[in-house]
Amino acid sequence: MSRHPSTKWAQRSDKVFITIELPDAKDVKLTLQPDGHFYFSAKSGADNIPYELDLELFDSVNVDESKAAIGLRNICYLVKKAQSNWWPRLLKKEGKPPVFLKVDWDKWVDEDDEKENKFGDMDFGDMDFSKLDMGGADDDFEDEDDAAGPAGNAGDDEEMAESKKDEEDIKVEAAAAPAAVAADEPAAKA
Repeated sequence: MSRHPSTKWAQRSDKVFITIELPDAKDVKLTLQPDGHFYFSAKSGADNIPYELDLELFDSVNVDESKAAIGLRNICYLVKKAQSNWWPRLLKKEGKPPVFLKVDWDKWVDEDDEKENKFGDMDFGDMDFSKLDMGGADDDFEDEDDAAGPAGNAGDDEEMAESKKDEEDIKVEAAAAPAAVAADEPAAKA
């Protein structure tokens, strides 16, 4: 008798991610049929324990555009949906899902969030914008000098020099402050 491996799933409007967590899987067999029948079998461990999944997915799929990646710790299957629409659940059968089947919250995107994250045909959902130095709340929008064009840039250099001088003054004051506090402490104790 075979066991069921721990399995996670997530979806987008056009695809479903199925991740089977099975370290050191051997003799992996994956079958996906257009009607949504998904079959997986493999052996794992020193005792070659058999594992198996036999799932009826909610709707039909595009087998030709679906792909699998077999890793050391898990097997990932990207299932392309035949029609771009949100499924209310992974399995065709209604009711409580099997205990080995969980939602993959790391990959999950809600239907509303997917629509908000798309700009035209480009999906930036997986891009980490924090790594890009695009400025932030500290940046000034357009100053009057900037609006004046290149002639106004001479004033920017002076402002920048003054700003750096102010920062240096603050650093000097901050460095001197602990010494002044330390000098006052013995007087307060006496």
